[in-house]
Amino acid sequence: MIVAGVMSGTSADGINVALVRIQTRRGASGKPALIGHAEYPYAVNIRRAVLAAMNAQSASVADLSRLNFLLGELYADAVLATQKRFRVKADLVGCHGQTIYHQGESAPYLGRTVAVTWQTGEGAVVAARVGAPCVSDFRPADMAVGGKGAPLVPFLDYLFYRDSRVGRIVQNIGGIANLTAIPAGAGPEKVIAFDTGPGNMVIDAAMERLFGKRFDRGGRVAASGTVDDGAIAKLMRTPFFREKPPKTAGREEFGREFVAKFVRLCGRTNKANVAATATAFTVRSIADAVQRFVLRRARFAEMVVSGGGAKNPTLMGMLANELSTLGVALRTSDEFGIPAEAKEAVAFALMAYETWHQRPSNVPSATGAKRSAVLGKISYV
Repeated sequence: MIVAGVMSGTSADGINVALVRIQTRRGASGKPALIGHAEYPYAVNIRRAVLAAMNAQSASVADLSRLNFLLGELYADAVLATQKRFRVKADLVGCHGQTIYHQGESAPYLGRTVAVTWQTGEGAVVAARVGAPCVSDFRPADMAVGGKGAPLVPFLDYLFYRDSRVGRIVQNIGGIANLTAIPAGAGPEKVIAFDTGPGNMVIDAAMERLFGKRFDRGGRVAASGTVDDGAIAKLMRTPFFREKPPKTAGREEFGREFVAKFVRLCGRTNKANVAATATAFTVRSIADAVQRFVLRRARFAEMVVSGGGAKNPTLMGMLANELSTLGVALRTSDEFGIPAEAKEAVAFALMAYETWHQRPSNVPSATGAKRSAVLGKISYV
């Protein structure tokens, strides 16, 4: 079966599509074989609308509904364009959607306590336009059985990166950074996974605020600056970093308000120093999570990095230095056959395939769920 995986992350920079071929062997999925992948940046006005909807104190219900259907159209356009480019037709689409709110912990609301999430982008529109069933809205099913709805990518990580002799930490650096720790020879119940904190989110926000740029291309601005270790030490006192896994993060923790605090902490320094400090903060938060919550449980020899952060040489250089002191070697997902920027899209293609075959694809040890669950909702053609 050919499955199109569609992902748009918390950075809200655009749409990633991966076309993969998956087969069932002995009652379980084999490793997805990547046919091809493509990226489609959001237009400026679309990105502005998405960011405005995220964690908004107030929002127009009409605009949220319009955004839901508009993103469905854009996701369908992206799948159709990718199919044309690689001359294949998807039998199934797995569309993560655009997260506009995520609250993984239960909180009081109107006399009850609820944990909630919202990924927008209408799956019925995708199915109708592409001409293939679409699995969407993956996270609520995990939350319904007591999970935090994230991280979900560990399902792919375990299938792809487990090894009988080598313990691996699989680190994704998107808008938010998250890891999956797979001890050597471990079963899925031994997998540790959680969000480590900001990935590119704080870096991108600082670049937009100070330079009017969407991101630090190649990490060049950060490379020209000096890191403010004092500011990082203060930021690392944020309660999230002390919380034990499983845990999730998003713009609710590291969005506009956090970035404003971060810029104030940096003071009237050179703007390049702010970019360098933001980059080093992401790296420090990852290394701290590894040391605090992962290495105490088992021995890990490698970290495999994916996501947009893997394309930032300055960030990767800082991370390699931090990990070397912990005895962990740095690798990238490209070395294992999945381009860094395509991995999450491949993951949701795989999860859609599992859902289509009525098989669960959450990892309870990663999300905190009480049991496994079949994820997502299916929109038929």
